[in-house]
Amino acid sequence: MKRHKLLPLSETMHLILLALREPLHGYAIMQKIEEMSSGNVRIAAGTLYGALDNLVKQDWIEPYPSEDPRRKIYLITPHGLGILEIEKKRLEEMIRLY
Repeated sequence: MKRHKLLPLSETMHLILLALREPLHGYAIMQKIEEMSSGNVRIAAGTLYGALDNLVKQDWIEPYPSEDPRRKIYLITPHGLGILEIEKKRLEEMIRLY
């Protein structure tokens, strides 16, 4: 498992990790993020696929078996879930300051 210095997650990375708590392919990830954000966030395909590659390299998500070879499906890893938990605690601390 690769360890990197954890900086605050970008909104894009955060939403992708949240979306991938269930197995999804690229277009479904974009739809899920738009749904989760009530239409306020739309991720372009180029941005999404660059982020997915980065998240795989960091071991935060991984390819998930698919019956359709044309679609790459991804799922968050246990390490990625840990990153989300750290980020959740960081955000809760920030909110407490208000």
